[in-house]
Amino acid sequence: MQVLQYNRRQKRKGDIMMTNVLVLGANGKIAKLATAQLLENDQNQLTLFLRNAKRLADAASDRVKVVEGDASNEADLKAAMTGIDIVYANLAGHNIEAEAKAVVAAMTASHVDRLIWISTLGIYDEVPGNYGKWNHQMLDGGYLETYAAAAKVIEDSDINYTLIRPAWLDNKDEIDYETTKKGEAFKGTEVSRKSIAAVVAKLVADPSQANRESLGVNKPNTDGDKPAWY
Repeated sequence: MQVLQYNRRQKRKGDIMMTNVLVLGANGKIAKLATAQLLENDQNQLTLFLRNAKRLADAASDRVKVVEGDASNEADLKAAMTGIDIVYANLAGHNIEAEAKAVVAAMTASHVDRLIWISTLGIYDEVPGNYGKWNHQMLDGGYLETYAAAAKVIEDSDINYTLIRPAWLDNKDEIDYETTKKGEAFKGTEVSRKSIAAVVAKLVADPSQANRESLGVNKPNTDGDKPAWY
């Protein structure tokens, strides 16, 4: 398999080399947190992509462009990828496999090779013990299966991806996480959305990390049969 090497196509703004990030599913909870963290780095320039651009109209600025489109539509995606260095996909729904196919096709056609893709835990049956059984009970029947299929589309492609598999998510105002790799047992039961956003921001800051890897992400010391709030 040919693996596309990451090549940052930065644009100069004044004396600063800018990194252009396309955020797919930009109205999602994690995406909004990641957008805020990405904008803390003045070298990042963002294109926010969502079905209804009016929802984020107030986010537009000299460093943020808001565009409307369908993430399962290759033409919409290609139109948004001009000049983009990194695609961060925060997508969800029953058609996520179709969205993965469209994203891969659009990135390939647009010669954009770095993808950060939010998935979910359990797509490899990697969650051990009673927590793994509970996770299957909660997510089987269409959710895990579609997310696993979408992940396979990406892993079978030539795209230079990082898949992020969060534990069950909470809204705590904290950044506290550890990671596992594909082939390792998943650890912990929960993690904050803010922590997942921090992983995204870290990968954008250094896109050479975790190339063609799938990372499980959890809060340390949260092992158990299910998340604490259940």
